[in-house]
Amino acid sequence: MPTTTAPHDGELRPVRGALLKKLSGDEGMFALGASVARVVQLADSDDQGTQSLAYYVLSDVALTQKVLRLANTPTYRAAGGTAVTTISRAISLLGFDNVKTTAMAMLLVDTLANSRHAHSVRVELEAALCASLVGREMARLSVYQGAEEAAIGALFKNIGALVVASHEHALFREIALLTAAGKLTQAQAALQVLGCSYDSLSAAILNEWKIPDVIVRSLAPLPPGAQKPAASRQEWMRQVVSFSMDTARLLARRLPADGDEGRALAQRYGAALNLDPDRLALLFSTVARDMDGLLESLQMGGQADPDEPGAGLPSVLAQAAMGAAEPQQGTHPSGKPYNARDLLLAGVQEVTQMRAGGHGKVNDIIQAVLETLYRGMGFRFAAVCLKDVRSGQYRARVAFGERHAELQAGFVFPVSSDGSLFHLAMENNADLMIADASAPKIRALLPEWHRKLLPDARSFIVLPLVVNGVQLGLFYADRALPAAEGVPPDETSLIRALKGQVLVALTPA
Repeated sequence: MPTTTAPHDGELRPVRGALLKKLSGDEGMFALGASVARVVQLADSDDQGTQSLAYYVLSDVALTQKVLRLANTPTYRAAGGTAVTTISRAISLLGFDNVKTTAMAMLLVDTLANSRHAHSVRVELEAALCASLVGREMARLSVYQGAEEAAIGALFKNIGALVVASHEHALFREIALLTAAGKLTQAQAALQVLGCSYDSLSAAILNEWKIPDVIVRSLAPLPPGAQKPAASRQEWMRQVVSFSMDTARLLARRLPADGDEGRALAQRYGAALNLDPDRLALLFSTVARDMDGLLESLQMGGQADPDEPGAGLPSVLAQAAMGAAEPQQGTHPSGKPYNARDLLLAGVQEVTQMRAGGHGKVNDIIQAVLETLYRGMGFRFAAVCLKDVRSGQYRARVAFGERHAELQAGFVFPVSSDGSLFHLAMENNADLMIADASAPKIRALLPEWHRKLLPDARSFIVLPLVVNGVQLGLFYADRALPAAEGVPPDETSLIRALKGQVLVALTPA
């Protein structure tokens, strides 16, 4: 790579192509791009959109924990309300688009936060996170359909600077020094050092990731001076994305909305985005509060300081530092959490509150209960099967866990009784907790379709859904290991309480 000596005025270094080639071979960046593209594609289509987003978040344990932490911060958790313990509830509370953008922000942090140049990367990461919050607030007030894409554009407005700070820190530092000297703007300095501006590099990266063009074009810089009201949604997005990053930079310096820089911001964007001094002050206050909650959920609280003791430790040693890590809850050999009772109890409280608060649509209750069972008991696959009268079959309608889409499609069996374990459970309305499915007597009761679909299921539960003698379906969840620890009476009661909430929701009024 080139040295850090500043080139002569007008001399350009064609670094952009080499940098993009380097990034394309970086496994972490490739995985980040694939994940971001997948999340961007998720569309909110009522239950289906929520389910798809919940599947995605639950597939990543760390992401699940961070989204739940965010949902339980004072900003979002209702006063006196019970803890939010399911992703489906978190999506309902935070909003689909909020969770979607937050998930991408968390992916960005997970990929780049542990860079060797942590301080510079932290500054750019916080700017990206803060800009996405500004973009979200602007989208919330917009009349344009699909306005939430502005929050995505704002999140990735400085991805070029972020990547250079993380992967080519000498070049990042050189651009910063040239800009600080006052003779060049950041765009001019980047052009001189990289052969392109940061905005162009950001657009190139998003194009590599196959992000929709409407988002990529929103990163383009605006003309200088005061902006006029947008004539199109695309122009509005460009204004919001640029405004979001400019606002994030001011908030990072703790500058007030009514200071000189704040007034200059209002002068540039006020007419275009309908921001008078009071609205701008409210925006600053709202975003600052939400930023605190987001940093808390990401465990990024406190300003990064390169001189702080331990700040330069590799991540594996930082986690080993005294007082640095959260206590691990741990699991049984089967994968069942030691604190399963607490997780189940929190789920019961949450589902009860959902129904009491008027948020008790049947699909929402079913999904929340299934997720509680899946996470609270440490299952590797969980599904709810309901009767399909037209086809004369029971079919999995919602599923979580490994290969959930494939297994959900195959989890189908006839309504007519075949004497298998599943029919016996429904006919006798008996909740079954199978500790070792390889036992000969249990295996003999498993239908052929189950043995083929889930040949390695070693422990599982079956919870029949029977209302007034009518067999509606069942909950099923399994693990690939036997569960010698069993299910004690207190956990059994909580599992039945969860099932009871679903039965009440399924019972006609």
